[in-house]
Amino acid sequence: MPEDRDWEVYKVPPTRTPVSERTTSVPNPIAFVQTVFNYVIDAPVTFVREWIERQQAKNKFYYYHQKFRRVPDLSECLEGDYLCFFEAEAQWRRDRMVDQEIVEIVRERLGACKQREGPNQFQNCAKEVEQLVQVTKAYQDRYGDLGVHGNARTCLMKQKHRMMEERKAQANASQ
Repeated sequence: MPEDRDWEVYKVPPTRTPVSERTTSVPNPIAFVQTVFNYVIDAPVTFVREWIERQQAKNKFYYYHQKFRRVPDLSECLEGDYLCFFEAEAQWRRDRMVDQEIVEIVRERLGACKQREGPNQFQNCAKEVEQLVQVTKAYQDRYGDLGVHGNARTCLMKQKHRMMEERKAQANASQ
């Protein structure tokens, strides 16, 4: 770059933006309304909002990860304790929904693996297939054949009958 610059070609911008001169002595009504709005409406609302946020920051509540305390199983409820029956039924329904989601997630993982691997899916997705078989067998053992109207009592009876059959089969095998 040459040392002798032509200052007329490359003018230096002004260091400060010039302030426009007022042509009237009457105050701007828009500035007045904006100032009144800021002090009367915006400042109190901002103060209340910040106070609420400070209070919420003290005790965080994550509504999307609600944790229920574990309640006694239906087999542990006393006879005639209807509140315990209700809580055990609600707990069973939550457990059933969680187990359904587990099966669905494993099924989605297997589908993603098959999509990703293509023709090599049989050898590369064997772990996912085995996991899906285990999860669906566990779900079927616990909730299978209950139907749409299944509840905690029928599930408990199903498990009791299965345990009795296993004991009979074990006793017959040892004789």
